[in-house]
Amino acid sequence: MLAELITEQWEYRELLVRMTARDLLLRYKQTVMGFGWAVFMPLVNTAIFSVIFTRVTTIDVGVPYPVFAFCGLVAWNFFASALRFSVTSLTSNPSLVTKVYFPREIFPFSAVLVSIVDFAVSLLVLVAMLAYYRIAPGSAVLWLPAVFTALVIFTAAIALFLSMANLFYRDVKYLFEIVIAVWMFATSVVYPISRVGGRLGALLALNPMTHLVDAFRDVLIAGRAPAGAFWITAAVSLLLFGAAWAAFHAAEFKFAENL
Repeated sequence: MLAELITEQWEYRELLVRMTARDLLLRYKQTVMGFGWAVFMPLVNTAIFSVIFTRVTTIDVGVPYPVFAFCGLVAWNFFASALRFSVTSLTSNPSLVTKVYFPREIFPFSAVLVSIVDFAVSLLVLVAMLAYYRIAPGSAVLWLPAVFTALVIFTAAIALFLSMANLFYRDVKYLFEIVIAVWMFATSVVYPISRVGGRLGALLALNPMTHLVDAFRDVLIAGRAPAGAFWITAAVSLLLFGAAWAAFHAAEFKFAENL
């Protein structure tokens, strides 16, 4: 079944490209900063958390804290931004969903692809920051494509579930904002989760985003290959993506009557 879904998606690849271009244009239309918004908020958050964790309380992360925080925020903001636009991707396009046939998963996939563009812009700023702090990525940076692919797959899986859930239950988009805020602080974005001990630490260690963010830092600023937990997370993400896509396709015939 998954092979059929991939084949169908490939047949409509041009539509996916057009949808992505449209969404990218709409996101930054009539904005002064344009793509600057992709790096503005991560930089602001980095500055805020740097004050907290270097002035108010001190935390040793092994590298300059702004690099640690910005690196985590680049990965996290891709994930959160893709989901934020995915959750309403079906409900904001009722005429297309109900009247024209094409794979409906194009909508959440388009949201993920648009966020990849934002991620690329933020990555350029991260490279400049690494140069400023004289942190040279080692050979482990060759693992970056694998790490980012796993992050995209996990993000796409959650995007499929969220877009489908919000179509059937419209309050999902409100609940999402609460969950995504809590989820960030349960992930190694601005502080190492490994510092949290006890049962809470053990629970937080099950968070797949922590292993993805940690792997992103490992290959870029720590100079080491992703840990074993990352590869387990990558395998689980692939299975989750297959399950999400199959569930999305199975529920697709009910979309029109719920819009």
